[in-house]
Amino acid sequence: MSASRGTQRSDPATERLTGWIQPVVTEAGYDLEELVVTPAGRRSVVRVVVDRDQGVTLDGIAEVSRAVSEVLDSNDDGMGRTPYVLEVTSPGVDRPLTDPRHWRRNTGRIVQVAAGPSGSADQLTGRITAVDDAGVTLAVEAKGKPGAKKRPPQPRLVPWAELGAGRVQVEFGRPGTGDDAPDPDVDADFEVDIDDDIEQDDAAELEDLDEAEPADDDGGEK
Repeated sequence: MSASRGTQRSDPATERLTGWIQPVVTEAGYDLEELVVTPAGRRSVVRVVVDRDQGVTLDGIAEVSRAVSEVLDSNDDGMGRTPYVLEVTSPGVDRPLTDPRHWRRNTGRIVQVAAGPSGSADQLTGRITAVDDAGVTLAVEAKGKPGAKKRPPQPRLVPWAELGAGRVQVEFGRPGTGDDAPDPDVDADFEVDIDDDIEQDDAAELEDLDEAEPADDDGGEK
């Protein structure tokens, strides 16, 4: 993994960091998707992007952060004695789908991708329905004449050799999820914390009402 955008750099130091960090991330059960080192004044920002099939949770991010910080601090010839800010995060929705694992982890989502032999690739928009050794199967909306009855999406298998980098399209109310179903991109622990806060607020309001309620209509005691 190396940096390649903007002022970010790919150099021997970044490669050395990758050699330290990759085993730690792998041991924690994650894939190291990207390692970016960006100069920021007298310090550096080390951005570590991780992912896995089961998704990334806040607890998982914290676990990886501790492990990466320890390995950086233990190597005095690298970042240990140099001020740095460590950022551990999961891939954003704008991350291009380039490896088979990226496509597999986004099964069910709508993507845009150039598909076909080099030089004659079509720009497709479709939902990922299957990912296997042969390639990616997309449910592609059939093109029709204006005003004509809309036809159901047609499956199209795109071999890996003819598949470009895909881009996930943001959509609301994804199929297969009810209104009450949790968003798979939202950490389950975060949703539980919200529910707990709501329940605590409701309980506090009820307690306040009980204390404010008079003993009887005329305010006297029986």
